[in-house]
Formats: sequence, C-alpha cells, structure tokens
Amino acid sequence: MVTAESVKAGIEGGLACEHLEVIGDGQHFQALIVSAAFAGKSRVQRHQLVYGALGDRMREEIHALSMQTLTPEEWNKKDRIGG
Repeated sequence: MVTAESVKAGIEGGLACEHLEVIGDGQHFQALIVSAAFAGKSRVQRHQLVYGALGDRMREEIHALSMQTLTPEEWNKKDRIGG
C-alpha cells in the first residue's frame, strides 16, 4: 500500500522542496509543496513538475493527489496573512 511517507519521499527525490507535507489514506493524498522551482510557473506547470518527480507512481500506485504548490515567497506571504 502507498503511504503518505512514500509519496513524500518520491516528491523529495525529484524536486528540491523547502517545505513538504503529505497526508492521505493510501489512495487519496493531499500535498502542500513549497519549492523555488515553481517560480514563474503556472499551476499546471507546477503540477507537471510534481508528477515528473513521482514518475510512473502517479499512473500505477497513486489514485489521486490534490496539491497546493507554492514558491517560498508565496509560502511566507501566506504565513503573514494567516493562511
């Protein structure tokens, strides 16, 4: 069974993250991903980076992944305004 920890490890293995949280029930996962690699990228491009980091696991093991993708600057602003 896929775990939140294994999804987190997969993302970290292919994408430099300043902050990463993953929760899930074995099929459906939610991730908060903060990476400088997202700078200047659209939401679709950011998600493609995460899918690329997970590789075949996205098609074969992970049923659903909901994600919030932020740059470090967006993350810091989110913290200041209370989320």
